[in-house]
Amino acid sequence: MSRDAGKAGASGPVMIELDEPAPDIAAAPEIPDPEGAAMQAAMTYMARPAGGGVGRWIWGAAASLLTLVLGVAAYDFAADLIARMPVLGWLAAAMSLVLALALLVFALREVIGLRRLRRLDRLRARAEAALAEGDLGEARAVAGALAALYGAQGPDPDEALDAEAALEGVEAALLIPVDARVEAEIEAAARQVALATALIPLAFADVAAALAANLRMIRRIATLYGGRPGSFGNWRLLRTVALHLMATGLVAVGDDVIGSLAGGGVMSKISRRFGEGVVNGALTARVGVAAMEICRPLPFRMGRRPSVSALTARALRGLFSRA
Repeated sequence: MSRDAGKAGASGPVMIELDEPAPDIAAAPEIPDPEGAAMQAAMTYMARPAGGGVGRWIWGAAASLLTLVLGVAAYDFAADLIARMPVLGWLAAAMSLVLALALLVFALREVIGLRRLRRLDRLRARAEAALAEGDLGEARAVAGALAALYGAQGPDPDEALDAEAALEGVEAALLIPVDARVEAEIEAAARQVALATALIPLAFADVAAALAANLRMIRRIATLYGGRPGSFGNWRLLRTVALHLMATGLVAVGDDVIGSLAGGGVMSKISRRFGEGVVNGALTARVGVAAMEICRPLPFRMGRRPSVSALTARALRGLFSRA
């Protein structure tokens, strides 16, 4: 401390002389680049190879045996209870019957959901074939099937002069409004995954949160396009999307994700968790776009395939900058 500063008293300005030099900020360790570990782990888990033919036979036999054992046990329990206490026994039998009917309804809903997803696949395949071959009759048939699927009246396909005009007309009238709703669902899921990653410090918890959010998003996308999958159908659809992303290499962090990270605000650059949130949100947008391509009953013609960067930017706009 200088003498002049000491005479100035406690209320005056004080100059402190440091014996050690100030630390060099440039020498501080850098925060590692975010990798989107939660989304990569979730997609890798869903894209893992399924069991082969022998494995399916084993699991099918085990499930059948378990069902038989539980059915016999329930029957013996109800029969024994009827012999000892008739009222409770018949009540148990009635509850068992209700459970069996509920399981049957659940199975029927799953089968119907899978058939709806296959119907979307068939419509898209027919539309692509009609466009490739220039088949006007088939294009008109696909346009009519889409109008029946959505329960809406599109343009009259009989007035179209070629296959492209027939399909582009029904796409503009029926699918482009649905595309806007699908993009809103993708943005909401990307925002939710980004927040979950940034706020949940547990490694496996953010993976579970990302997987759950992506399942809900894919179910909503399929439902908006007319698929309405059941529980097993939704898992199967997620696995199809994950296999598509793994095959095309879109699970890794790319230029579009880096651009999203750059637009995520200052917090994404100085905080590892917030950076991971932005990257996981961008990868969720990738999953949504892939699900959109798989579930959409027509290829993109009049409508445009949404950009992952644009979806992520809209989803995270102001989110991390306010944080």
